Amino acid sequence: MTQRPSDRSLASRRTRIHRRTLLRGLGLAVALPWFEAMGGGLLPGASPAFAEDPKDGPPLRLSWLFFPNGAHMPDWTPKREGADYKLPWILEPLEAHRQDLLVLSGLAQDQVRAHGDGPGDHARSASVFLTGAHPVKTAGANIRVGTSVDQVAAAKIGGATRFASLELGVQGGRQNGGCDSGYSCAYSNNISWRSPTTPNAKERNPRLVFERLFLGGKPGETSTERARRIRRRKSILDFVGRDAADLRKRLGTSDRAKLDEYLTGVREIEQRIEKTERIQEDGTSPAATHPIPTSKPKGTREHIRLLCDLMVLAFQTDTTRIATFMLGNGGSNLKYPEVGVHENHHGISHHGKDPKKVDKIRRINRFHMGEYAYLLERMKAVKEGDGTLLDNSLVVVGSGIGDGNRHNHDNLPILMAGRGGGTIKTGRHIVYPRWTRLNDLYLAMLARAGAPTASLGDSTGILPKLG
Repeated sequence: MTQRPSDRSLASRRTRIHRRTLLRGLGLAVALPWFEAMGGGLLPGASPAFAEDPKDGPPLRLSWLFFPNGAHMPDWTPKREGADYKLPWILEPLEAHRQDLLVLSGLAQDQVRAHGDGPGDHARSASVFLTGAHPVKTAGANIRVGTSVDQVAAAKIGGATRFASLELGVQGGRQNGGCDSGYSCAYSNNISWRSPTTPNAKERNPRLVFERLFLGGKPGETSTERARRIRRRKSILDFVGRDAADLRKRLGTSDRAKLDEYLTGVREIEQRIEKTERIQEDGTSPAATHPIPTSKPKGTREHIRLLCDLMVLAFQTDTTRIATFMLGNGGSNLKYPEVGVHENHHGISHHGKDPKKVDKIRRINRFHMGEYAYLLERMKAVKEGDGTLLDNSLVVVGSGIGDGNRHNHDNLPILMAGRGGGTIKTGRHIVYPRWTRLNDLYLAMLARAGAPTASLGDSTGILPKLG
């Protein structure tokens, strides 16, 4: 009996598709995820969209999420070390991802401490979070801290993708003037530093991030192109429809399904962005002829989730492999009505053990972990060979302050998700000795991503116990 050829073998008989194939139209370009028609001969779990040579396997995606003002550590820290631990109340939203997670206790950023510079912990907590270097206390132009881990990675491996790195955040902010006890606003408002004196400004507008990802390297649409698309209320995908139809003819059955699923996901994100842009303060929608504004979403949860979805798209299409995301600036005073907190975050973080304020801090912390869980869920939904996007990633979330009321900088709230391409043993709570350097974790991440570095900030060596 003749065996029916597999879809993979059928795809291999079709025209081979280059892994950098783009759908184009009217100056726009849409990157694609990996298809079987892009290559074969994979190692288990490898993704040929990223592996030029099957021996190399898929690359790691590296991501760091920062939240401000520390955490309520009694409800953050598991009581038991090892694999047999229970997620405490703040971390409960991560239960579905427990086996993809490491809870890392005992890590510290010593350079957030004053070291003779007096107050300014919140500015230092942000600027030191990824650098491990002490910032020069100034509100002038002579800022200096250190190169951040994401930019060390970008310099070594960022050339393989269209964007070396992606910087996101939910709050804007000035890059000059004073923001915290004599420290420049640049310190409070950035965690990504291209060099010790040059911060990477983050993008908080989902519309601009979306269009940046899908403009194929152009600096932007021309005013005529943008005006034409806004007038017609057409999706970016409408302009690349002909290319998409041509591509479908060259794909096997499973690849066609993957293409449809991917493009549907892109369109859904675009529609969500449009919806948040069109909703006015009174809850009504303007007329269909009203120009689409480019303001950020009004709700913090939807804002975070749109940016998370865009980060996943950027990773999925290998547009970048490195991203940072500030869930709030250093010393943020965001409010969180989604969880019943209408006071400023920074203000109530100095709770003085007031039970009502403590409860609100706990709710904010749990809110952030719910959004982290959303990101992990979206990454796990992207299949790559026998694994997922999350399997081929390392995603850290944490703060440069431990307990927000005490302003300590040891025993920071730090989590890391993802299996690092099989190099990380997840599903554990690991307790390190007090004042173990957080930058030692970053050295371990860089080594696994093919960007080994001898030192970073105040690092002492590659963090053990991860594999």
